[in-house]
Parts: sequence; C-alpha cells; structure tokens
Amino acid sequence: MTRLAVLSLKLAQYRSYDLCTLETGGASVALYGANGAGKTNILEAVSMLVPGRGLRRAAADEIARRPDRPDRPDRPDRLGWRVRAEVAIPAGVIEIATGAAGADTARRRVEIDGKAASQTALGRHVRMVWLTPMMDRLWLDAAADRRRFLDRIALGFEPGHAETSIAYEKAMRARNRLLREPGWHDAWLVGLEAQMARTGARIARVRSEALARLTEAQEGAKTLFPRAEMAILGDMESRFSQALGAGGDTGDDLDSLEVHEAATLSQALAAARPRDAAAGRTLTGPHRSDLEAVYAAKAMPAAACSTGEQKALLISLCLANARALALATGAAPILLLDEVAAHLDAGRRQALFAEIEGLGAQAWMTGTGSELFDGLGGGALRLAVTEADGLSALAEG
Repeated sequence: MTRLAVLSLKLAQYRSYDLCTLETGGASVALYGANGAGKTNILEAVSMLVPGRGLRRAAADEIARRPDRPDRPDRPDRLGWRVRAEVAIPAGVIEIATGAAGADTARRRVEIDGKAASQTALGRHVRMVWLTPMMDRLWLDAAADRRRFLDRIALGFEPGHAETSIAYEKAMRARNRLLREPGWHDAWLVGLEAQMARTGARIARVRSEALARLTEAQEGAKTLFPRAEMAILGDMESRFSQALGAGGDTGDDLDSLEVHEAATLSQALAAARPRDAAAGRTLTGPHRSDLEAVYAAKAMPAAACSTGEQKALLISLCLANARALALATGAAPILLLDEVAAHLDAGRRQALFAEIEGLGAQAWMTGTGSELFDGLGGGALRLAVTEADGLSALAEG
C-alpha cells in the first residue's frame, strides 16, 4: 500500500512558533510536552496541507504569531504566516506552501510546486483524517458539528465537495435575504433555488456515498475499537442511502437519482417561501441534516454512551475512514491524533498503534509524556515540545 507522508515541515510566524523546521523522513511523529507548549500548533500546521480551515477551524488572520510591541503593548502587530512542506504522494514528492501575508491576511493562499493552486487541488493530492479533543462532545453538541464531521469525511473522497457546499450556502444566504424583503421577486428566487437544488442534491449524494464507504470499511475489520452503525438523518440522504443499499450504486442510477432529488428540492423550496419568509431562514435542505451513530454491540445511541465509549467510537470511525480512503485512493491518509493516547489504557494504545502500522499510515500524535508512545513502531520520531517567553521549540527526545 502506498502511503502519504509529510517528509519535511517548515513554519514561519505560525502561532507560538517564530521559525521551525522538522525533517521526518516519512516516519510517524510523537510530540510530547506540557499543556500549552505548542504541540497542537504543529498538528494544525500539518492540517493546513489539505482544504479547509484546519483542525481548529481558525480563520487565516487568526493564525499568525503576535510579536511583542514594547512601544504599543495594547496593539501588537499581526504578521503573516507560512507553512511549507515536502509531501510524498503516490506520484512522487510535491512541495506545498500555504499561508497569509501582506495586506490581505484574511485570505489563505496555496502553492503546489511553486505555482498558485486552489485548495481543491490540495485535496486531490493529500488526504488526512484527524481527531481532536474538541470532537469529544460530537454526539452531544449541535447537529452542525456532526454535519461538519460528515462533510470532512466526504471531502476526503470528493475534493470538490467543499466548493459545492460553499455554492449552496452562498445561494441560501442570498435567498434568505430576498425573503426578508417585502414584495420579493419570484424570478430572482427561481435562480437561487435552482442553484440550491443542484448543489444540495450533489451534497446529499456525496455524503451518502462517503457513509457507505465507511460502513463497508468497518465490516470484517479486525479491531479492538467498537463498530458504529451510522445513518444520515435527512430526506435526500436517506433516499441516496436506500439506493446504495439496494445495489443502485451504478453511476447512471445515482446520476438519475441526483437529477430527481434536485427537481424535488427545487419544488419544495418554491412551495416553502411563505414559511421560510416567516421563519427568516430556509427550513428545507441538506443544511438541516444530522448524523446518527449507534454503538453496534450494545445497540446504544452514541449520545447515551459513556464518555470513554464515545471516544472509542470516534477512534473507530477515524480508523474506518482511513481504511476506506486507503481502499478508494490506493494510499493510506495522514493521521492527526491530538491527545488521543491519554484517554486509552495500555491495551487500547497498543491496539491503536498496531492499526496505524497495519495501515501503513504516517501518524502525527500529541501527548503530555513520552511514555504514552511506547510501542509506536516504524521508527517514529519522538519530539519534546517546550515553551518559553511565548515561543515554542522542538527537541528530539
């Protein structure tokens, strides 16, 4: 199995790092140190090598390190930031550079092998799966968090999913604004609803196909982590899932269903204008969907499981996602696992390390102590992360 791996990583003015260079040789990386030392900043920088806002969902202008200004302590300058990496992909080695600088620090720019590129292009080269402490309440928090989790999974299989989602949200916001105005023009709404219908049907299809891949990756997997039975709670996604489950998974079948679902959503949006105008928002569409998970062995909803069981389910889903991506693309994705080892007993930690090694994946992991990574094979690098005077530094441990 071919693997994706970050061979080298260079940061400039990135959060708590002034300048930082790290050579991995493609090995997994274990970062350990005190809380607040800057471990997660490294993982976040790696996550910037794929589309989106990274594992913290930070805006581009929130990332740059703020240097001290003795003359104006109340208004520190905000510098630009940059991440540069050499990444091994099946076709060879590419150089990715991304960051924000100059007058427009709110916009993230991307270069691949020295040429300007889109974030979608990043998704065609590099796939990642990550798990962070912020995701621990996934099954208890709002549906929007679960949709975001699902869409991140879908993006790994379909790099254009983010652009489709952005187009849908943009059309929906414009429709909502029009409906708030007295005497709205139907002709304008027709165009916006047509775009919402087209992109909405595509979103539902890609989500459903991604979930089907995840389900398949869990079947028969040799793992100590619990299997999750998952379903998307949304009308369009449910119909796509039914078609996939019934064997209607040929391209022509799904294309026809996508056209039908777009027409159905367009009609529903037109009929719902008075209701949506009264509510001040659109109440129909894939932006209202939710993700449901059940601990299969106990037939227990994830939301009712213990904290430890919920964490185990999340790890299981991340590993299933990695297996599914490896099967679909021929290359194991890069794994970013923030503070995951601390929540596992020794047996489960060894099981996790064994699955990572079995996948052939490069993993970037964080923890408070080096001993948490005993048993992490493959010549993994162990790096101590320290912080002093607001700056972080790495040292080989």
